[in-house]
Amino acid sequence: MNKPFRQNNLGTYAAAKRRLFPGLIAAAFAVLISACSGLEDKRADAFLNETPPPRQQEFRWSNGRSPRTMDPARVSVAPETDLVRAVYEGLTELDGRTLEAIPAAAASWKASADHREWTFRLRPDAKWSNGEPVTADDLIRSWTRAAKLADASPHAELFGNIVGLKRTDKKQYASETSRSVTPLNSIGSGPAPARSANTAANSGNSNSNLAEAPPKPAADVGLSALDELTLVVKLVEPNREFPRLVAHPVFRPIYGEEISADKILPEAVTNGAFRITEANAEAVVLERSSTYWNNAAIKLERIVFVPAENGEQALEAYRAGRVDVVTNAQFSPLVLKLLAQYDDFRRRPFAALNLYDLNVDRPPFRDRRVREALAISVERERLTEGELEGTTQPALNYLPFGSSPKRKIIQDRQRARDLMEEAGYPNGEDFPSVTLTVNRNDAQQRIARSVADMWKQNLNINVDVVVKEAADIERDRETGNYDIARRGVVMASADEASNLRKIFGSNYRSDEPDADEPASNSTGSSSVNGNDKNTNTGANAAPTMITAAKRITVMDEEDALFELTTIPLYFPSSYSLVRPYIVGFETNGLDSPLLLEIYVNADWKPAG
Repeated sequence: MNKPFRQNNLGTYAAAKRRLFPGLIAAAFAVLISACSGLEDKRADAFLNETPPPRQQEFRWSNGRSPRTMDPARVSVAPETDLVRAVYEGLTELDGRTLEAIPAAAASWKASADHREWTFRLRPDAKWSNGEPVTADDLIRSWTRAAKLADASPHAELFGNIVGLKRTDKKQYASETSRSVTPLNSIGSGPAPARSANTAANSGNSNSNLAEAPPKPAADVGLSALDELTLVVKLVEPNREFPRLVAHPVFRPIYGEEISADKILPEAVTNGAFRITEANAEAVVLERSSTYWNNAAIKLERIVFVPAENGEQALEAYRAGRVDVVTNAQFSPLVLKLLAQYDDFRRRPFAALNLYDLNVDRPPFRDRRVREALAISVERERLTEGELEGTTQPALNYLPFGSSPKRKIIQDRQRARDLMEEAGYPNGEDFPSVTLTVNRNDAQQRIARSVADMWKQNLNINVDVVVKEAADIERDRETGNYDIARRGVVMASADEASNLRKIFGSNYRSDEPDADEPASNSTGSSSVNGNDKNTNTGANAAPTMITAAKRITVMDEEDALFELTTIPLYFPSSYSLVRPYIVGFETNGLDSPLLLEIYVNADWKPAG
């Protein structure tokens, strides 16, 4: 849809990836400052520590604490997601630099004209580590199992656009979390592949809770195997980026019907480029898998996950030369400023968004002009440099990666005041007192007070900050008992559709509205607070007014930025330290480097 969106001048600012400690305790702070002592005297192009490269193709990675599970369905964040990406392979992978989908277990794929049906052709040489082939039925069984794990699978919602896998009854799914399923075949229900011999090893428990006669998925589930190597997936709504979505770890198949929920098993059968050879409190060691279809192209011989309990330990290990890369670590704003001058320090916007939801079922937020005025009068730079100490990045749109939208939020105080006047609130007159609800996090309270001050200064409106428990905020959201409410969203994939669905929920839809639904660009007039106001700001403008019965539906990021039912504030930042001799370690918003392309440049030498 081509809707006009007047560009504004919004100076932008941003905010923090992970919740930084309000202040490091004195001892820990001293450790960090000691670890970084003398940094001020270094050259701007120097490395933090010019350690020589290891003599072999061994990649030592500090990416958080010790991983607790290797079940693709149960992993949520690093280090578990990094482990799953290394030892399991899905249909696709993401290019570490562009986040575009590239072939993995699937050699190719194609979509129907409406992008509601996708056909993936698996590689004939894709194998499990026991030599058995990876089949379409393996994917069907694993996906159905993960979807049915429901709340036990942190990212089960990513299956929601597949026909028949959308979660509708939590109790029903919870009752099936320990049950496996028989693969669905397009020509009938064939027998499950011979995977049961591996179940005990994968589960880590010979008495695993498997149903004796696991139910088959319903006949209308949109997964079918045309043959051993051809998987067909039917979607509820079209998705042009579905291959990017299935690169997520939750879509990676497991061998057999179950796998341990809380163990790292060296004996587990896997299908990735690496296999687990050792797992203990000191390290998880992986070695290149001899059965991987592209084994000859993998340069790394070993990957060693070195756990660190906190940022201090990770930084100490890096400076001592015990690890080659540090990710998933929290550092204080002061330490980040000290590290920023070194070439081996990297910073990227992280795939998470802090935003304010506007209750569009209430006046004055039914008026789009009011929503835009609120959005473009937030001075995000003041938040970044003030409350968030330069640790975050501005959110001028909703997604931190992907194609750049034509629209973005740009600060323009005068434009915001003009919009408020058009809406019937010149200089804030007659604008009702509204509330901004946030949780008890100190940083969020400071941010809320700053934003409320900006709205008072720029628009002359009164916004009261209300602090509540997270559970109470969620309850208010469900009942509609709020004006403006803070929310944080973590984006699990590079797929725009799933990310927008997570941000906008039921108000997001990727297909066009039905013919009998009210068009979102209809014209006319409506009344707010008893005042008649034209709903259009231009000849072709979308309506500024909605009612509770006519919810706003967005279909892409362009629509979302036009409607502005939520106000994006900032993207947290992701930080890493990467040795100069490590080649191919690409940092991105998802913190998902492609391990297949990483290697050690043994010829690297410090300058001079």
